[in-house]
Amino acid sequence: MYPPELVKPMKDDLTNVGFTQLTTAEEVDQTIQNSQGTLLVVVNSVCGCAAGNMRPGVKLSLQNAVHPTGMATVFAGVDAEATNQARKYFLPYPPSSPSIALFKDGKLVHFLERHHIEGGSAQMIAENLTEAYAEFC
Repeated sequence: MYPPELVKPMKDDLTNVGFTQLTTAEEVDQTIQNSQGTLLVVVNSVCGCAAGNMRPGVKLSLQNAVHPTGMATVFAGVDAEATNQARKYFLPYPPSSPSIALFKDGKLVHFLERHHIEGGSAQMIAENLTEAYAEFC
């Protein structure tokens, strides 16, 4: 577990643009199972080499006319219960931090694993998500 004061700015980076922070398995289940339309779920992470570009890329992707109707986030290494529950919805993909999942009516339709994110620029991540939004949102 990371100290709350360390992860607060990283959590705030997404919640300040409208993401709902999920901290329990029940919150994850309610959010995903009851979603209508599209839902973007981000597994946030302390990792600077991947999450450092992931968060700006996600925010950049939202600056389009077409974007998900809902947004939620869990934080790996902090909110273990919520993260583990979210990962059940990401199957068959293995656990990955950070990662980004797009759901449509509760079904996973697009997923970015860490290896898709790490080494990529914020712009590349945003372009990938923007294409997914165009197809599914």
